[in-house]
Amino acid sequence: MNDRRRPSLRGRRHSAGPRPDTTAPEESMDPRAPDPTPPVERSLIDSALYVDGQRAASPTTLADTYRDLHERPGAMAWIGLYRPAAAQLLSAAEEFGLHELAVEDAIVAHQRPKLERYGETLFAVLRAARYLDETEEVDFGEVHVFLGRNFVLTVRHAESPDLAAVRRWVEDRPDLLKRGPEAVLYAILDSIVDDYAPVVAGLQHDIDEIENEVFLGEPNVSRRIYELGREVIEFQRAGRPLLDMLRDLSAGFDKYGVDEELRRYLRDVEDHATTVVERVDGFRQMLQNIMAVNAALVTQAQNEEMKQLTQVSLAQNEEVKKISAWAAILFAPTLIGGIYGMNFDEMPELHWVAGYPFAIALMILVCVTLYLLFKRRGWL
Repeated sequence: MNDRRRPSLRGRRHSAGPRPDTTAPEESMDPRAPDPTPPVERSLIDSALYVDGQRAASPTTLADTYRDLHERPGAMAWIGLYRPAAAQLLSAAEEFGLHELAVEDAIVAHQRPKLERYGETLFAVLRAARYLDETEEVDFGEVHVFLGRNFVLTVRHAESPDLAAVRRWVEDRPDLLKRGPEAVLYAILDSIVDDYAPVVAGLQHDIDEIENEVFLGEPNVSRRIYELGREVIEFQRAGRPLLDMLRDLSAGFDKYGVDEELRRYLRDVEDHATTVVERVDGFRQMLQNIMAVNAALVTQAQNEEMKQLTQVSLAQNEEVKKISAWAAILFAPTLIGGIYGMNFDEMPELHWVAGYPFAIALMILVCVTLYLLFKRRGWL
């Protein structure tokens, strides 16, 4: 991130009416089994109060955070939760007046990236991503961010993004942090977009490997193309809505009087996000082309195998023809010799003086005739 960035961003306001009491609780549409929720006492990762950009207190419980925030009128609280229990999140919702629809989204999780305004509270759902070199896979995370006048509440449902690193980065820049909760949202957005770069590089490396495997004829390359295609689609679902969110923030610059310097910083993040989205869109097209080439190569290999099998079959047929022809030629004298070797007294030409030469001549004539016939038909 650029050290000179000084955010004071405000999202576009979206009104939301009261939710009817008869509405059924929302359920996750993700078919995967939900992740186990850790104990409540482990859900509070970090909680701090900041005054003029400096950490003034580090409460260890939510109750202490609420109390200290009330005792310090000019302070800002940043509470970081990791897979909190519903009761714990509802406690924060009651304290800060969070809208029940946003709280429900944070409890259920597996939400699409979005940016919504509920009165004075801004609610954002962000999808982070990181590339795992060991398994050559993309791991996706989800974080929900609530912003109010004097508080930031972050709810993580995965290991990424690393909000502890974001917090350290912001705390080292008091001039940035003293601008309030919106500066924290900016830092989180910028961190998530920056973390997309290694994922793009990892996917590009995988695609290059797959291209080589396709032309080398690796047997399992089709499965790898399919799995990588799913990761690219998931990455698109994470990155493209984030780009729309940044554009929504930019569209509200004039309305909320954001200074010109901050507009340049946010446009820089938007430019990075645009580059990521364009690269990922290109990856999807490349994978489709690779899949088509692989299918063509597989078909070509199958055709070559069929051609070889056909050639072998034709060669076998030629051999069978030759064997059959010679068998027929040899069968003729055998038949004649067998008939005249049956030792009957009353047989034509049996006592004929020219009988033996006649039988030999007949055998030769039949054999020559059959040979010429098979030769003409190409069997010999």
